[in-house]
Amino acid sequence: MKVLLRNPRRELEIDGPTTVLALLQRLELNPESVLVIRGDTLVTRDARLADTDDIAIRPVISGGSTPA
Repeated sequence: MKVLLRNPRRELEIDGPTTVLALLQRLELNPESVLVIRGDTLVTRDARLADTDDIAIRPVISGGSTPA
């Protein structure tokens, strides 16, 4: 599968099938700090990823408003 990582931007080829959680463990990424997207769909940690999937992994960015 093709995996696109952000921060820093890089592209990897990973053998599948696998689960999202196993992929994140293999890449040594904290599941709480990233979003995993297959195509245009956010996927959960237990989702199965196929060898032919295109995956994007993006960091979670939190923010909020400041009091006026």
